[in-house]
Amino acid sequence: MKIAIASDHAGFELKEALKKLLEKHEIIDFGTTSPDSMDYPDTGFEAAEAVGNGDCELGIVICGSGVGMSIVANKVDGVRAALCYNPECAKLSRQHNNANVLALPARFISTEEAEEIVKTWLTTEFEGGRHNRRVNKIREYEKRS
Repeated sequence: MKIAIASDHAGFELKEALKKLLEKHEIIDFGTTSPDSMDYPDTGFEAAEAVGNGDCELGIVICGSGVGMSIVANKVDGVRAALCYNPECAKLSRQHNNANVLALPARFISTEEAEEIVKTWLTTEFEGGRHNRRVNKIREYEKRS
């Protein structure tokens, strides 16, 4: 699977740790490349666009709270980003929302917690059914705007 990944300075160390967990996948790293201060939209938009345009199947974006990156990712057509703080949220984001970008809060979860969230997120399938109707409404809205 091809996965886009990006972080800001606050998420840099977590991003690097998660890349080791994900090494069986093809990872496209959109940065940042150090813990030096930078603006999260600079990397977040690139990773989200890779998912939105189909270059990558899924994406993971990381910043201090996860909020900024989730806002950025959700501005990109075709992206359904979910900010997840625990494995249950990650599971539901895939089952019910067919989330294709995972946003993580580096300042609020440990590396071990992040790894569990990512493992759960990557191994959970979209349930379809009644949830498909809801996801389709999001797609229809995107087409109109």
